Amino acid sequence: MKVLVTGAAGFIGYHVARSLLDRGDTVIGLDNLNPYYDVKLKEARLAKLEPHNHFAFVRADLADETSIDNLFAEHRPDRVVHLAAQAGVRYSIDHPGIYAQSNLVGFLNILEGCRHSAVEHLVFGSSSSVYGANTRAPFGVHQNVDHPLSFYAATKKSNELMAHTYAHLYRLPTTGLRFFTVYGPWGRPDMALFKFVKNILADEPIDVFNEGHHARDFTYIDDIVEAVVRVVDHKPQPDPHWSGDMPDPSSSSAPYRLYNIGNHNPVQLLDFIAAIEKALGRTAKKRFLPLQPGDVPITYADIDDLDRDIGFRPKTSIDEGISRFVEWYRSYYGRG
Repeated sequence: MKVLVTGAAGFIGYHVARSLLDRGDTVIGLDNLNPYYDVKLKEARLAKLEPHNHFAFVRADLADETSIDNLFAEHRPDRVVHLAAQAGVRYSIDHPGIYAQSNLVGFLNILEGCRHSAVEHLVFGSSSSVYGANTRAPFGVHQNVDHPLSFYAATKKSNELMAHTYAHLYRLPTTGLRFFTVYGPWGRPDMALFKFVKNILADEPIDVFNEGHHARDFTYIDDIVEAVVRVVDHKPQPDPHWSGDMPDPSSSSAPYRLYNIGNHNPVQLLDFIAAIEKALGRTAKKRFLPLQPGDVPITYADIDDLDRDIGFRPKTSIDEGISRFVEWYRSYYGRG
C-alpha cells in the first residue's frame, strides 16, 4: 500500500510514517520544515526515515495548491494520513493568519487531491481542543462542539466540517482523529513535558499555569500510533442508523467517522510534574501562574467508540511514558 503522510517531519507524523514503513508500506512523506520550532529536530526525524527504501520525501507547503496537485498526480497514494498543520493553541491567538493558510487552505488542497486521485481513505488529525467550552467529562464524539476557545481549535473543527462535506458530496471515506495531549520521544519542544525536562535539568524554574490544577489526558506516542495505523485500515462506512432528525456528530449517512484518541485517564498537572521529577531525580522550581487565554482546565477522552470499532485501548502509564521520554531526551541532547 502507498500512503501519503503529511507532516512526516513532525512529532506524530514521523512516528506514524516509521510504523507504516516497518510493516512494509510505501510512504510518501510531505513536510515544509517550517521554523515554528527547531528545524534541526525535524531534520533529525527525517534522517531516521530516509534510509528506508520505500520512503520518499517531498518538501512542499500545504497551502501551495500547485505543489499539492503535482504531488498527488505523481505519487497517486492509495491512502492519506494528514497530520501536517500549524499547531499550538497559544500561538494561534496572535497569529491566526498562519493557521488559516495551513489548516484551512492547506486542508482544502489535501481534500481536493484525495478527491481527484480517488484515494481509498483519508485519515486526518483533529484535536481535543475542539471541545472548547464543554464541561461534561469525559468528552465524547457524540457531543456538540460548537464553542471553541482558540482559533487553532476553530480550524480543527472546520476541518471536521470540510471533511464531512467531501465524504457526502464525493463519497470520500474520511476519518477524523481527536488527539489528546500526545507526548513521548521525539516530541515537540513547545509542549509542556519538553519544556519541563529542559528547565529542570538546567535548574531553571518551570511555569505552572492554572496553579497546577490542570488535568490532561496525556497519551503516549506509541499508543497514538497504534490507533492511527489501525484506523488507516478501517475504512468508514455510512451509518445506516444515522438520522437527520437527531444528527450524531460522530457519524453520518456518508462514509465519515470521528474518534477520540486519548488515555482515558486524566492526570493533574502537579502529578505529571511529580512523575517528571521522579524520572529525573531532581526537584523542579515552580512558578505558579493563572490559566492562560485559550486553555481549558481539563481534557478527558471517552474512547468507547474507538474500542468498539478497532478494538484499541491505550496501555502506557504516565511513569513509563515519561521515563522513556527522559531517556530519549538525555540521549539526543547528551544530558546524562
